[in-house]
Amino acid sequence: MREVELAKVGALKDGEMKAFDVGETKVLLARVKGNFHAVGATCPHYGAPLAEGALCGERIICPWHHASFDVKTGDLLEPPALDALPRYEVTLEGERVIVALPDETVDRRTPPMVTRDARRDERTFVILGGGGAGYLAAQTLREDGFQGRVLMITREDRLPYDRPNLSKDFLQGHAEPEWMPLRPDEFFTDHQIEVMRGKEVTRIDAVTRAIIFSDGDSLTYDALLVATGGTPRQLPFQPDDLANVFLLRSYADADAIIEAAAQSSRAVIIGASFIGMEAASSLTERQCSVTVVAPDTVPFLKTLGAEIGALFQRLHESHGVKFKLGARVARFEGAGKVEAVVLESGERLEADLVVVGVGVKPATDFLKGVGLSRDGGVMVDEHLRAADCLYAAGDIAYFPSALTGERQRIEHWRTALQQGRIAAHNMAGKAISYDSVPFFWTRQFDAGLLYVGHAEKWDEIIYQGDVSAQNFLAFYVKGNRVLAVAGMNRDRDMAAVEGLMRHDRMPTPDQLRSSTVNLPELLRNPS
Repeated sequence: MREVELAKVGALKDGEMKAFDVGETKVLLARVKGNFHAVGATCPHYGAPLAEGALCGERIICPWHHASFDVKTGDLLEPPALDALPRYEVTLEGERVIVALPDETVDRRTPPMVTRDARRDERTFVILGGGGAGYLAAQTLREDGFQGRVLMITREDRLPYDRPNLSKDFLQGHAEPEWMPLRPDEFFTDHQIEVMRGKEVTRIDAVTRAIIFSDGDSLTYDALLVATGGTPRQLPFQPDDLANVFLLRSYADADAIIEAAAQSSRAVIIGASFIGMEAASSLTERQCSVTVVAPDTVPFLKTLGAEIGALFQRLHESHGVKFKLGARVARFEGAGKVEAVVLESGERLEADLVVVGVGVKPATDFLKGVGLSRDGGVMVDEHLRAADCLYAAGDIAYFPSALTGERQRIEHWRTALQQGRIAAHNMAGKAISYDSVPFFWTRQFDAGLLYVGHAEKWDEIIYQGDVSAQNFLAFYVKGNRVLAVAGMNRDRDMAAVEGLMRHDRMPTPDQLRSSTVNLPELLRNPS
């Protein structure tokens, strides 16, 4: 252990944080209510510099993907990070801020977790779904001291992996396969988290607490989290026996697309969704000639609005992507393998491979004894409970929003992780309401966009900055309230937005129309 003077007391104002490099150790020093705290300066998720994020009270918000940590302890508060930050002791000697650093440098620490002890707890908690919500629920149960049996069931043959990367770096060829698992195999063994792979569930009865499998096996549960995500929608005429027509939801899907792209030069993407546009970007980087077909006049019209949608269209076109907008597909042509996509107008687009990205539907057909919405989503309460001892999280969950008071179902990776964690807390006996702020990100070519909040509809969009220069904030307003904010190259502002939304302190539309609001300063100084 060594002691290092990091700064003078006057170097930081209250509510400020700053990063320091001490040899190979990166330290984040923060001042909160007059007290100094020191933790690791790098986010364990993708390595973002936390000093470029926001400090919301005692919560550090990562600038890239909005994982958050307790500034006093370094503990993980919210995903997508899975690990906590190292914490360092701070002492004051007069005006000197002294930090004690260990001899060995670490940039993260796995949260303490218990293992199974059937003598203490005979219960079986089942997690159906091997995605982000399911994984984080399993980790959280062990963090919370649950010593019973934790059993994850997944239809895939893999342990949980980084699903958002499928359409981004992995499809581009920039992410190695070994980067994709959320945890190494031994993590599940060490923490006695069982994973039943390649298992298909055909029925869950919430009344009898029975799970029935397609092979005739069955089991009962003491508590169950359903986190099965979405099933990709297919086109009504989409054949099952035509090669090189793909959906993109699973690791196997991405592998199949990569294999086909290696032998292809012309790709057609059906749908200008985030999956579709990210796939267009990735396949272009694999030297395919890409055409996007979608019914809207611009990409992301219903999600981000026409101006930002047009920006992304221009971005793609600058890299050679072609668009057929306001168009619908009539059929595919090909003898055994797709050769063309035919539009309703009669236009024929030659294609070696096709990716269909027209949305997903909740994977809930097997659920009995719970309330389902018209689209198949599971109705849950503020604790994500759908029935006695049965919880739902992620793409399938219709939850009461603490931000709007309305029921919402959000198909975002980080929302699934957040909900998996909250559901597990409640399965473990706590009573914690889900009140997290939604967030998602997309990266296409060299451009990234962050989005905080959730606005299915809006009355107006207030812009600050220059959309065409990819340097802006867009505030989505409905009922004289900001429901969501999108931003490019404004990471610190977007981290501040999450903190402001969390405490219901967003500026009013009138304030945003009249001047440029300094959001980080507003977060630091409420008055």
